[in-house]
Order: sequence, then C-alpha cells, then structure tokens
Amino acid sequence: MSHSEGRTSLADYRSALTTRAARRPAIASVLARLPIAMIGISALLYVQRETGSFAAAGLVSAGSLVGVSVGAVIQGRLIDRFGPTRPLLVVAVTLALSMSALVTSIESHAPTAVMVALGAVTGLSEPMVGSASRALWGRLLPPGGARNAAFSYEAISMEVFFILGPGLAGLLVTAPWAGTGLVLGVALQFTGAVLFALSPAVRAWGPATGSSPSLLGALASPGMRTLALAALGFGVVIGFVEVAVPASATEAGHASVGGLLLSAWSLSSVAFGVAYSLRPWPRRLGLRLPALLGAFGALVALLAWPSSLWGLALMMLLAGALITPQSTAHSSTIEVVAPAGTAAEAFGWVLTAVTLGLAVGQSVSGYVVEHAGPSAAFLAASVAGLALAALVWALRGTVRPAVTAPVPSLVGAGQ
Repeated sequence: MSHSEGRTSLADYRSALTTRAARRPAIASVLARLPIAMIGISALLYVQRETGSFAAAGLVSAGSLVGVSVGAVIQGRLIDRFGPTRPLLVVAVTLALSMSALVTSIESHAPTAVMVALGAVTGLSEPMVGSASRALWGRLLPPGGARNAAFSYEAISMEVFFILGPGLAGLLVTAPWAGTGLVLGVALQFTGAVLFALSPAVRAWGPATGSSPSLLGALASPGMRTLALAALGFGVVIGFVEVAVPASATEAGHASVGGLLLSAWSLSSVAFGVAYSLRPWPRRLGLRLPALLGAFGALVALLAWPSSLWGLALMMLLAGALITPQSTAHSSTIEVVAPAGTAAEAFGWVLTAVTLGLAVGQSVSGYVVEHAGPSAAFLAASVAGLALAALVWALRGTVRPAVTAPVPSLVGAGQ
C-alpha cells in the first residue's frame, strides 16, 4: 500500500509523538489550536447574550470565520516563504489588539456592522499554528508510517479542538461575564503561538530558497481545488449544525446545554477517527472525499428527527463518527495533490475552505432557525452536504499526484 493512502499503526503514532525535536512545538501547538473553534462560537454566544438575536450573533461569528479563512492562506504563504517565526509573532500581537477592540464594541452595543468588521479583523489575525505545525512534521520525519501518523495526529487533534471548542464556549458563556470564553480563547492562542514560534525546531526553519511558487500557489493543482471543495462542504454542514443545536436547546428551555450538545460529536468522532486512520476506506482518495462528505450529510438529516435533547445527543453521536475521518482524508490528500513548496499554504486553503463553509452555514442557519426552526436547518445542512458531495464526486479524477520537488528537511535533528 502506498504511504499516500495514509494508513498507520499505533507504533507509528508512538514514534512520531516521541520525536525529541517535536516535543516543544507539539505542546505549544496544542495551546494555540485548542481555541480555534472556541473563539468564533464564544463571539456568537457573547453577542447573542448581549443583543438577544441569533441572526446578529451568527453574522459576527461568520465575520470572524471569514477573517480566519483569508488569514489562513496569507499566513500559510508567508510561512512557506519566510519560515513561521516572524509571521506568527506579528499576528499574535495583532490578535491581542483586535480582540480588545471587538470586546469593547460588544460591551458598548455598537452597530452590528461594526462588530462584524472587528470580528473579521480578529479572525484574520488568529495565528495559523496548525498550518505551520503540519508542515513542520514533513521536515522532522522521513516519508513513511511515522510521518503519516503525525499528519493523522494533526487531523484528529484539530477535529477534537473544533468539537471541544463550542462546548467550552457554551460553558464559559454562563460565567458572570459572557465574554470570558472569547478572552480566554485569545489568551491561549497568543501564548501557544509565541511558544511555538520561538521553539528551536521552528526557528531552524528559515526562509525558502529557490524560485517562488506560481501566483495561484497551492491552488495551481486541480486536485487541491477539489480538496478545497470537499473541505467547504464539510464546513457548511457543521456551520448549520453549530447554530441549530444551541437554538434547539434554547427552544427546549435549556440554553446552557447547547454547547455541551455540540461536544457530543467528540465522543464518537475521536474514537472512530483513530480506528479509521488504521484502515481508511475507500482506499482511493478520489473516492474517499465524496463518500465521506455524502455520508456525513445523510447522517445530519437524522438530527431533525428527535423530539428531545437526549434524542438529539444520540443522533449527534452517530453523525459525529464521520467528522474526524473527513479531516484525516483531507490531510492525506494534501500529501498527494499539493505542489512542492506549498505545504503550509495548502493546509491554509483547507482551513480556509472549512471556515468559509462554517461562515456560510452559520449565517444561513441563523436565518433558517429564526424563520422555520432548528429542524429545517438540520435538513438544509443535509441537502447542502449531499449536493457538494455530488460535485466532489464529479471531480474525483483530479485527485492525483502533483509535481513535487525535494523539501528542506530537519530529519535527524534532535531525535
């Protein structure tokens, strides 16, 4: 079996995660990536608590996600070109300043357009440690099982953070001050980004040499564009659900349970995700992307059926089983389709596609929830996921190896 298929063993995980040079950046990246989904949802719940409107809250959260989607690509290209240290330090400082302005606007009940704009700036300045961390593994480990395991770890941990973030946000919005989750999330990102940027393995990653990639960068590859479409569909479906679930909890008279219900995805997602990385299916990546997205969309339709929050939680456990496998498939596909010298940017495009999907899903879901109810939003999420899966299926032939070239390696450093 080709290593590009992403199959791993438990021994490969152990080998990757015990690499000495990776320990400090790996720990720092956990701090930086933990609140990646927490900040947007915290802003959503914070604004909703202050304004009483899910529609306004969804727009502010969507603005933050749009900012993240733009920043992911810009930062990814800068990291590929100049190394991670300087770009990450600059955006970390910018994040602290923009978050302060956003909190001030929410507390002063500024117009929605102002809060949306500041949310976008905050998202734009969130440090893309995930892109740098994933690219770093390619420099620390040789091709093979351990590197595949490292990429799988990145995908699995990222999904854990995407899933746990809303739960933490839901708990923290009940604190005496509703902005606690937003401030805590930014503080974690700032600290993790600075520690990651200053770790020895990351500082050894210097500016790129040789010719620059094309203007399109990672998207010069047709397969990369297909992967971005699959990631967009993944984000759209989750975005719908992340608004509809808290709305369901509010409708049932248990608003504080909304965040906890979102965390129910994690219980099945992580367990099934690890098992899936050991024996991924379908074997061909071109088939894997549409199959997983389509199945995910179909399962999300079941969320419209339960009449109780307990039933909703059970259905979320079922649908959540396909979250991490999709992220793992995205990570494996990057290894095949991304052009040489665009590792961080390629991951940035995947994150951009997911966050744009989240923004679209949350914005539309907020409208649907207020006009037709949460069940209609779940069904709309399913239709959107199935439609985008059909497009990815039509483009499955583009998922093939891109032209590659050697990448500077730190293999052997500090092992």
